Amino acid sequence: MSSPVIDAWLAANLGRVVGWRREIHAEPELSMAEFQTTAKVVQILTDAGLRPKVLPKGTGVVCDFGPTDKPRIGLRADLDGLPIPEQTGLPFTSKVENVSHSCGHDAHAAILLGTGLLLADHLAAGNELPFGVRLLFQAAEEVMPGGALDAIDAGATDGLTRIFALHCDPHLAAGTVGLHVGALTSAADRVEVHFRGPGGHTSRPHLTADLVYAMGTVITGLPGFLSRRVDPRSGTVMVFGAAHSGDASNAIPQEGRLRGTVRTGDRAVWQDLEPLVRNIVGELVAPLGVNYDLTYVRGVPPVVNDGDSVAMLRRSVDLIGPGAAVETPQSPGGEDFAWYLESVPGAMARLGVWSGVGPHCDLHQPNFDIDERALGVGVATLAGVILGGELQ
Repeated sequence: MSSPVIDAWLAANLGRVVGWRREIHAEPELSMAEFQTTAKVVQILTDAGLRPKVLPKGTGVVCDFGPTDKPRIGLRADLDGLPIPEQTGLPFTSKVENVSHSCGHDAHAAILLGTGLLLADHLAAGNELPFGVRLLFQAAEEVMPGGALDAIDAGATDGLTRIFALHCDPHLAAGTVGLHVGALTSAADRVEVHFRGPGGHTSRPHLTADLVYAMGTVITGLPGFLSRRVDPRSGTVMVFGAAHSGDASNAIPQEGRLRGTVRTGDRAVWQDLEPLVRNIVGELVAPLGVNYDLTYVRGVPPVVNDGDSVAMLRRSVDLIGPGAAVETPQSPGGEDFAWYLESVPGAMARLGVWSGVGPHCDLHQPNFDIDERALGVGVATLAGVILGGELQ
């Protein structure tokens, strides 16, 4: 596929990688509860002669090996599933009710396990590695501000020269890897507004505070005002995903809640979003006589890929075959891999997982699945970065 060493290892072991992915897929665990998955990772790495360490909160794993007198490269995968019921009908479908690996973290973990064992076997055969390696299996990517911060607090980036990761992309065909220099993802923050009013009869809204009307004003007004207060080139978007208030058609309720996210592809804009959102909501609600509390949870900054790190990925992917490396645009989604890049240069690539047949099922959908041919491509990409032996 990419080099004789990688090709030979995959020919003998790709079935194991597929098996790990299916085992993890069938037993998904939510963020910060990845105890079984952590134990599985530890067991596989230990059986391979490596010395993994569980991160302090009991989920997530870090494993160093290779030379200590050369630059150390970090390779990161995530472990957590999502509170989404699975509807794929796969024979290894989730056994956990209302929890699934509908974002591909099962594939990420299996790929990193395969990469680690390939490199460990290369060492055990008497070969040198051009870099030290740190495998990082991170917990809680799916919650904000992300488990990456816990890993960093535990020293996961200490001593690293660069760090790399892959993320499944169902819009790219299996066999391809999407590369992009600069911002690959967007900052993603969470907004919740809790409204309160005296309530009343819908026949007399002038005698009370029309709480539902106030909610509607914020639902439509906040995204609209942001589009006029922020440079449109920043890719800033505000979308509400939940609105709850009242039960009776003829009663103005006393309470209501809105929950949504605000995203931007511009790190400078991200720094100013919270005060701007608070100001706009206050201006919208002020004339309506409704009280409110606004909770703003800063999530993750954009993943900003370093150009030299992308060049290392490209060199690895080019060896997989003609056309394997493709350009990919910035996504409005968020990824806490961004936190590592605050202190260590690196890059994330998008791993094509679409089979080429049928619709593109998006991430976080109950019917999301991958073409398992992508697993070998993922191992070849990450292993190739290490075995390529050159820092840009």
